[in-house]
Amino acid sequence: MLLLHIVAATLLVGIISLTGVVLLVRRNDIHRLTIFFISLASGSLLGGAFMHLIPESLEKKGPGALPIIGLGVFIFFVLEKFLIWRHCHVHQEHEHFERATAARMVILSDAAHNFLDGAIIATSFSAGVPVGVSTTVAIILHEIPQELGDFAILVHGGFPVKRALLLNAASAAFALVGAVLTYFFLDLAPAANAVLLPITGGGFLYVALADLIPQLHERSTLRQAAVQILLVAAGFLSIGFLGHHH
Repeated sequence: MLLLHIVAATLLVGIISLTGVVLLVRRNDIHRLTIFFISLASGSLLGGAFMHLIPESLEKKGPGALPIIGLGVFIFFVLEKFLIWRHCHVHQEHEHFERATAARMVILSDAAHNFLDGAIIATSFSAGVPVGVSTTVAIILHEIPQELGDFAILVHGGFPVKRALLLNAASAAFALVGAVLTYFFLDLAPAANAVLLPITGGGFLYVALADLIPQLHERSTLRQAAVQILLVAAGFLSIGFLGHHH
């Protein structure tokens, strides 16, 4: 029964968050809106890192978490270098190339984050159904804006809409992997999370600061810039608040 609760809750998170993405796809002005969702995603990643992943890492490992956070930044730097090297023979316009690389980095960081969300759901249900339900609700609330932002980044990076949807769904599937593995290895979960949390936090920092925020400095009007600033702040505060409560 515990495994059924865990799987059902994890699938519910994925279905609800992806429903928001599907609704966005139906808009005719999706390409015009992507830069604003990237602003929201940038704030969401920073909020998730500074107000959720990094504080929890410090709580679990103390000052020893800081080098692992740095390792997370370094790992994502190396991954991006690999992606750039792998595609170096593709003749692309530089700005488009940077967008495509950022999109791939977001998929990697989101997959890691979804894996952690699944692990958190499994751990919370092992503490009782009420704890599991409240945790699931909080995760749903912070996944909706994050998945919208991630989808916008993929479209902005040149991925066709259908492929972007498939990649979003594939990334969301990592939550189920994390949940099921945690269920079968509950005794090992705390030790694994103590390492995965700071690495993912470092990855969030790298993707937001090195890949996404630079895109917001592309040509924009004063009004667009003001909206972007507000959305970055909104993403930071909303994900930070919800992350703190789960």
